[in-house]
Parts: sequence; structure tokens; C-alpha cells
Amino acid sequence: MIIKNNNTFHLQGRNISYIMAVDSFGNLIHIHYGRKLHDKDYDKTNTKYVNWAAYDENNITLENTQQEYPSYGHTDLRNPAYTVKNVDGNSISQLKYKDYTIKENYIPEIEGMPSLFIGNKSAQTLEITLEDKISGVEVVLSYSVFDDYDVILRNTRIHNISDSTIEIDSAYSANLDIAKGNYDLIYFSGGWGREREFCRSEIQQGAKIDISNARGGSGHTLNPFIMVSEHNADEDKGNVYGFSLIYSGNHSSMIECDQYGNIRVQQGINPFMFKWTLEKGESFVTPQCVMCYSENGIGGLSRELNDVYRTNLCRSKWADKDRPIFINNWEATYFDFNETKIKEIAREATNLGMELFVLDDGWFGQRNDDHAGLGDWVANPERLPNGIKGLSERIEAMGIKFGLWFEPEMVNPDSDLYRAHPDWAISVPNRISSLSRNQLILDLSRDDVCDYIITAVSDVLKSANIEYVKWDMNRPMTDMPYEGYNHKYTLGFYKIMDAITGAFPNILFEGCSGGGGRFDAGVLAYIPQIWTSDNSDAAARLKIQYATSMGYPVSAISAHVTAVPNHQNGRITSLKMRADTAYAGVFGYELDITKMSDTELAEIKKQVETDKKLRTLMRTGDFYRILSPYETNYCSWEMVSKDKKEVFFYSAKIFSVANSHDIRIKLKGLDAEAKYMDTVTGEVYGGDELMYYGVEPKYDMHDFAPVLQINERMINYRNNKNII
Repeated sequence: MIIKNNNTFHLQGRNISYIMAVDSFGNLIHIHYGRKLHDKDYDKTNTKYVNWAAYDENNITLENTQQEYPSYGHTDLRNPAYTVKNVDGNSISQLKYKDYTIKENYIPEIEGMPSLFIGNKSAQTLEITLEDKISGVEVVLSYSVFDDYDVILRNTRIHNISDSTIEIDSAYSANLDIAKGNYDLIYFSGGWGREREFCRSEIQQGAKIDISNARGGSGHTLNPFIMVSEHNADEDKGNVYGFSLIYSGNHSSMIECDQYGNIRVQQGINPFMFKWTLEKGESFVTPQCVMCYSENGIGGLSRELNDVYRTNLCRSKWADKDRPIFINNWEATYFDFNETKIKEIAREATNLGMELFVLDDGWFGQRNDDHAGLGDWVANPERLPNGIKGLSERIEAMGIKFGLWFEPEMVNPDSDLYRAHPDWAISVPNRISSLSRNQLILDLSRDDVCDYIITAVSDVLKSANIEYVKWDMNRPMTDMPYEGYNHKYTLGFYKIMDAITGAFPNILFEGCSGGGGRFDAGVLAYIPQIWTSDNSDAAARLKIQYATSMGYPVSAISAHVTAVPNHQNGRITSLKMRADTAYAGVFGYELDITKMSDTELAEIKKQVETDKKLRTLMRTGDFYRILSPYETNYCSWEMVSKDKKEVFFYSAKIFSVANSHDIRIKLKGLDAEAKYMDTVTGEVYGGDELMYYGVEPKYDMHDFAPVLQINERMINYRNNKNII
């Protein structure tokens, strides 16, 4: 609901209020974002004069004022939400309120970029127009709110209403000024094989922190999702603000704490190497920022954000469907395969109950290693004499579906495509192009390049019954030819994704970028799942998947059971540990099952059967994190169905400890008045017992010892007087 009361705008979600007001001088002032408040005129603007600070002709000091979209100059010395270079060369701006519009049952689509959609929910959008008459700039702030969710959707449109050309040097999607308090910054850092590591630090006075990436995509190193939490907030309690950018390019989350302890949070396109020219009458639109608030800690915020992403972000039909259990041949064969070997793996997978076979890198062109073939999307007849169509038909005849790997944004210098079109690769004049993994990046800012990719990939997909595509992107962008290039590239990527996923709605697409290097909400808008990390080690995955779940649904986390010793770090974990960890995601395998023992194959068959029972719950339930592998020697979590009838509990002891004592773990989110039965042991527990007394998992005496428990509700006291 959006309420206009005199000069006050009040947005109400299910449990939240977002309030702003126009002061008597035309400044748009932030009032409140947090727990839901009753409606009244909250015009309590706090613009004030301070005699030792900069002040304007009205004795207003904006440096001490919470603002909605601050500009540079005119008494605010903090980081601006946008900067525009005027025709006279300066970047001074002063935005004043002009007008507003409220649109019912409406969420704006953002031109050329993904965004949340309204679906079958009720939502409203407020658009507030601010204007700088001197520079001829008009800024439209968009705020959307759902009736059933606790999120605010924000983005910004900048119009050039002058008679001259202007230059945008920075433009954040959203700005939030938070009044003085004790707050922490939570962000997700890392690198290849260590994606989205949980990081938390106190925001101290005078700090200016830029959580940003300039590697060409959202990146392995810093994710476009952050949280600002009260210092005492944990998984279950405390005020937490989340900021998630629906964008796959260079991003920035700027956090600034001023001399009074007030905090400014901004999120949007990274200003580094960004510049955008607007001619008279032209506009620039920023990506959508999803702001989420919860008074129920990190867990409450992530469950809220996960719900809205599962229902109102991804447009794929697979977003609401259970995903097939698949096997990928990459770690089984790498480039060393032929049609016979592929069919052997697929046949064994069918016998084990798997539902999809995925042919990974090496099926096309002269792709015998990393040095050649990218860009030539034609089957290699030496490896696949019957082509993709013939192979897919033979595999489908076994009773299993067929999928294929692509890396369409890349090209090898040793390829027919590069020899025909060397100018299609990103390059800087008079500079030698940088290689990574022996490949260059195609120039997605060009329509002809985008059209080639769309046509080449579509031709393959139309040539056979392909039911899954793994979309990879295996290198950073190190040499951008001009400022603003990365945004144009990102728009080209979205153009391609929109065209191909729209033309093939029945295909299940999965994202990948050197593992989890482009794990962001922008990708999830087109495809329902992303390969989370190239580090498939079950022990390492405890941290990777645990932290990833804070900002993204478990149903988006692709996880595989792979061979040991692990190919990324050499660690050996049990087959049970590998499967139990992978259940918390989109389940699959990536190893040579033709070389496994009968005992191992029997265990895999049972794992496949288990996941078929669990996958609906893992896709639709509420995820609770209990013990953090970042803070303890354990990793514990659970998934609870919306009706609280099913509970899937997982706990792993990371390192074996001599003479250790048992730990008691208290579950969360259950029906306290119900009885639950462990479907493995048959033991019955009360919901109150599980939550308030807890359970003592019996770990084996070795490192990386998992315990798995699937509970089903048997009796609800409120509905049945019979008590077991």
C-alpha cells in the first residue's frame, strides 16, 4: 500500500514501512525504513542549521539530514547518489521535488535489464520526480512495494531535459540513509573456489567501504548482495537490512559512516570506468535494487528474500518445477571422451535412476583442449560421428534426457570464428589483448555479435531434442576499451539471454562462470539455477552453500557429488558426506560412475531415491541455518515445509575431536504442538522437544562426519487428541 498524506509518502508492505517527506524547501527527506508503522503525517524533516558546517541560503545543512537521493554539493559532503557533469564542466547538482505518480497493480519493467515482476501478487509503484533546473536534469525515483512481501524495489531514471549534452559519471540505483546506531556490514567475498565467504565487520565512524567488483561480471570476489545489521543481530533476532542488485556487470555497494555515526548505503553500477553521455531528450535507467528488511535477524531476511526471488524473479517455467537429477561428464572425462564413453556413462546413470545426462566442454569444433574451438558451435565429427542429434537420440532411447554445455560469450584465437571475424573480440587499439584460459571475450556491445551468438546457439538447440543447457563464462574482463563499456556488454548479455531462453522455454538453463563467478539475481531472472562453485569438495561446500543461502534460494544452488580425492583440493570425504551436502541444492553427479564398485553404485541409487523425495521440499520450503561453519566446528541447517509437516535436518562435524562432548542442537520453525517422526529410525519427537530441548546427533569418529534426519509430522495436538 502507498499512502500520500500532505507532504509525506508512506509505503507499507506486509510488516514494513518506508516513509519519506518533502520539506518546505523542496528537499526529499528520508524518515523511516523498518517495522510497520500506523499511518499519519510523518512530516518530521530534520534539516537543520549547524554553525560550523556548510549551510545554504535557508540555513539548511544537508550533511546532517537523511536524504532519499543526495546530489553533489549544496552542503552535503557525503558520497552522492549520482554525479552529472554539466555543460559548463562542473558536477554541482541540487535536486528539488517536482511531482509524483502512484500506479496500482504495477511494477515497472526496466528497459534491457531484468527485474522482479508482479505475477499474481498485489503491488504498487510510486514514482517521484526530482529536478535540477539549472543543469537541466530530471531524476525519477521508482519505489515498488508488494502487499505480501517485506521488500522495496528501487531504481532510478535520469533524463536530460536541457538543450545540451550532459555526462553521467555515477548513478546508483538506491540510497538509504540510516540514523545513528551500532551496525555491522555483512558482505560476501572470496575468490575462485572460495566464493561468497561470509564476512562481518563493525561499521565504524569515518569509514567509507566500497564492496565492488570491476572484473566484467558480478564476480567471484565480491557479490552484489550485502546486509547492514544491528551489532547484536544474529540468525534469529535483530534488525537487518538487505540490499540485492539485479545486475550481472560491474557493481558497487558503498557504505559510509559520517562523523555523527549516521550510515549511508548506496548500491548500483560501479562508478569505476563508467561514463554515459546523454544527448538532449535522452534518458539513462539504472538496474533494480531489492531492499529487504527484517526484525527477525539474518534468517528472517534471507527467507523473505528467497521467497520473493523464487516466485517473482525467475521467469523460467522451471522455477516452479522440480529439477531432474543429472550427471555431467566433465570430471569423469574432461576432454578425453568419444561417443562410446558418453553412452556408457549415460546407460549406467539410467540404471541408477538419474534423469538427465549433460555433455560438457569438448563436443564442438577442434576443441581438444583449452586452446582451440570456442566460437565454433558445430559438433566435432571425430568425437561424435553421429552429431549432437544422433547422440541425443541414442541417449534418450536409454530413458534419460540430454543436455549440453556452451560458452557462447568467448572465442579462442585458434578458431574458425576468430579467423573470420577477429574484430568481434574485445580489444583496445594499439594494445595486445589479454588472454585468460587461452580465450578472448566476444564484443557483446555489438548487435552483429549478439545476433551471431543467438543464431549459433539456437541452431544447435533446434537440431536435436536438448532439454538442458549449461551456460558458462570462464574469464574476467581486464581490458575495457572505453568508460561505460561494461554496462553495454551487460545489456548485450541480457539481450542474448532473453532471446534464447524466450525461444526455448522448455529447456532448463543453468548458469556458470568459472564456477560461481556470476552468481547474481540478474542471471536468476532468466534461469532458475547456477553452478555455485568449481570447488565441489563437500567440506568446502559447507561454507560456500551456507553463505550463499543468505542471499539466494537453495533452489538456485546447483550442487554435485564428485569424485575423490577432490579435483580442486585433494580432500577425501565419504560418498555419504558428498551427497548429504549436495542435497541442499539442485542435486546431481559429476564423476565416472562406470568405474565405481557395486557397493558404491547401490549407495548412489539410494541417494537418487532420497533426493527425489526431498527435492520438492528443498525447492519450496523455509531454510533455517543453525550452526555456522564460520564460527563452530559444525555446520547445521534445516528445511521446513510451509505447512510445517516436513523437516529435513542436516548436521556435519567438520573435524573429529578427541574426548569431545556431545552437542545439543535446537531446531527452528516447527509446529510446537505437533509430533514428528524420524523416517530413518522411526523415533518420534515433539515439535516443542526438537525446538526447545533439541537433539544430540551421533557423529562418526572421523573428519567430515554428517548426520541426516528427515522428519514427517504425525500428529497435531490442535487437530487430534490421540497422542503417541
